[in-house]
Amino acid sequence: MAEETKQLYTLGIVGGTGKEGKGLAYRWLKAGHKVIIGSRQHEKAQTAVNELAEFMGYMPEGLSGMDNRSAMEACDIAVITVPYAGHKPTLEDLKDALQGKIVIDVVVPIVPPKVTKVQMPEAGSAAQEAQAILGDKCFVVDAFQNISYERLMGEGDTDCDVLVCGKGKAARDVVIGLVADTGLKGWDAGPIENAVVVEGMTSVLIGLNKQHKVHASGIRITGIPDQA
Repeated sequence: MAEETKQLYTLGIVGGTGKEGKGLAYRWLKAGHKVIIGSRQHEKAQTAVNELAEFMGYMPEGLSGMDNRSAMEACDIAVITVPYAGHKPTLEDLKDALQGKIVIDVVVPIVPPKVTKVQMPEAGSAAQEAQAILGDKCFVVDAFQNISYERLMGEGDTDCDVLVCGKGKAARDVVIGLVADTGLKGWDAGPIENAVVVEGMTSVLIGLNKQHKVHASGIRITGIPDQA
């Protein structure tokens, strides 16, 4: 039987100049995907590109920087990693450029200073808020809320699983494949309404980090045997 060809995408990361965005970019570039780092200013995007290339020790052929709108127009799949304060205005501004696309929402509704307290928006979760803003032609999928930048930028076993929930099983399956390409194990956590649990877990993990003086606590799903 012929070996199945892996699907490669162009991933546009809004907020890619931040730590989480660069961590995901690093992992996806290593897996062979193209990555566009997005920022409100093209110059900042290019600075992030240069920083990531310096970290990797070379300039990946598939890495580029653009302003947010250009990045969203050029990508196959969008990734939102902005702070929660910029979540709604960013999506409203880019709504037309995101139509018809899978949108991976990595944003957590953390409201300083009480970052260890779960504080969900009126829509129920950041993912549901994004879906309401973008409309039915977009497929918002929650993922990567519970994995730290330190683990993404490290080598070896990340010792962390990723819960994936969102609109439509087909979209979730695509994102679970992208999770696997980062070296992590992704689990189908069901419809977008379940994002409240996934996003809320981040505040719990932040609290554990503070209590135990660590930086990268995560989650594992146990009791399910590995399947071929």
